[in-house]
Amino acid sequence: MGVTGHGVTDVVGKGGSFVQTKAGEKPPPTSSLNPNWAQLQAKLKTGTGKPRARPIQSSTANVNHEKSLLGKRKERSDEESSASALAVLTPKNSDCSLTDVVAMDCEMVGVSFQGSKSALGRVSLVNSWGNVVYDEYARPLEYVVDFRSEISGIRPHNLRKAKDFHTVQKDVAQLIKDRILVGHALHHDLKALLLCHPKRCTRDTSHYLPFKNKEGKTRALRDLAKEHLGVEIQRKQHCPIEDARAAMLLYQKYRKEWEKHVKEQRRFSKKQRRRKIAKKQTEKD
Repeated sequence: MGVTGHGVTDVVGKGGSFVQTKAGEKPPPTSSLNPNWAQLQAKLKTGTGKPRARPIQSSTANVNHEKSLLGKRKERSDEESSASALAVLTPKNSDCSLTDVVAMDCEMVGVSFQGSKSALGRVSLVNSWGNVVYDEYARPLEYVVDFRSEISGIRPHNLRKAKDFHTVQKDVAQLIKDRILVGHALHHDLKALLLCHPKRCTRDTSHYLPFKNKEGKTRALRDLAKEHLGVEIQRKQHCPIEDARAAMLLYQKYRKEWEKHVKEQRRFSKKQRRRKIAKKQTEKD
């Protein structure tokens, strides 16, 4: 520190620079900081050399991003599952010949007052491999009040050029004659066709005991298909070809046990008939 004229004093300031102060004023505090460190502090104060702040993504954006990724994965899995489901019902060959076992399913339309009565609108039959051997729309004998399009998939234009009921009935009767008929709740389909079929030649997935629930009640075909075949059917409109294929696959999967069960029932029925006959003879004697 030195004294100059007019009562001004030279004082060494920050960074080694000289600062002049008047007499009686307190000199600014001196610093023992390294000049480089002092320059860095000055830069930080002015904002020069300030490190860039990373843009902060909101938690909402992160969640949305994760959801979109999960959504894409979910969509892919749904598409893959639907594709695999279709593969289950797709026939393994193109043989459309008539086999000893055929599966049938029908779709109904509403006739009579307010469409409360069901009438045949479409019938489909598939062979043992699931290939279509017959698929026809049928024009009912009565006026159609309700096409039930949301479920049956049948629309007015489908029946305009459809075969008449009696022609379809005759065709189906010839196709199922002397063959094992597979289906779900076949009594409804046969009633709509005004046909009957021998019980010994009927394999109904709604009556097969292992397919019933714990209370012994009938389960829906879509539930059986999902549980035993891993395939979803009847998601929107019903397709008789798809339903017939599902019933056929259920039968084919458990055919050995099913036929064994049928034989046991026949034996039991024969024993009961013999007992009744024997009882009648003893009563007469």
